[in-house]
Amino acid sequence: MKKIARILTLAKIVLRGQIRRKDIYVVFMLLGAVVVLIASSDILGLSSVVTYVLETGLLAAWIFGWILGIYSAARELPQEETRGTIFSLLAKPVTRGEIVVGKWLGCWCSVAAAVALFYALVVALVLERGGFISPFVLFQAFALHAGALAVMTSLAVALSTRMNQDAAATLAYIVTGASFLLVPRIPEFVFREAGLRSNLFLFLYHALPHFEVLDMRTRVTFGFGPAPLWAFAASLAYAAILTIFFLAVATWLYERKRFSRSELAVL
Repeated sequence: MKKIARILTLAKIVLRGQIRRKDIYVVFMLLGAVVVLIASSDILGLSSVVTYVLETGLLAAWIFGWILGIYSAARELPQEETRGTIFSLLAKPVTRGEIVVGKWLGCWCSVAAAVALFYALVVALVLERGGFISPFVLFQAFALHAGALAVMTSLAVALSTRMNQDAAATLAYIVTGASFLLVPRIPEFVFREAGLRSNLFLFLYHALPHFEVLDMRTRVTFGFGPAPLWAFAASLAYAAILTIFFLAVATWLYERKRFSRSELAVL
């Protein structure tokens, strides 16, 4: 229980820091302005743009969460080390693993809450235009989106244990971006290629995260109904397993990280 309490305390500190920063509000207002502009326009002469607003709004929510989640998670540990505050944390009865998990939890909760507000804005615009969204389908879509955010932020935290903020964020963007764009198309590449290139595509297919199983935008936008409960639960379990794996790697790496002699002297 004490371990959980320390992790939650660290997460609360991260949440307060995220609230004080301006980046969440700036990105939220920019994306909100774009969606409101689309909702108020008559795209291609259509009298109703509900589907277009919903599709664009959910895409913006994914982009918003992707950019903000990785950026926020990749900076926490490097900034603690740069400011020297990591040593005051380590001087307290808290382990490096608890620091890693607490930092991740705070980042994930703050980004998920911001994305939830953006979902609420999109839904409000759709309802104002006379559209309808199934509450249960929307719940499934957000839950899986939150699972994807958990994977992204845990990956960024793991990379930040051995890299500076910019390098960790850049590599996390590359890995997750490749997962979004490349992984769903790999099966067709495998059939067209042979030999070494086919094996390379198969390796990437199994090594990179499959965010497509956590993306329900099409179901929400076109009213396909809820996903089967077994598929929904399996997708959440997949996100949880990946998150736990990246956090375990992050903890293992951070516990073995060696600081310089001058930094250790501060301890």
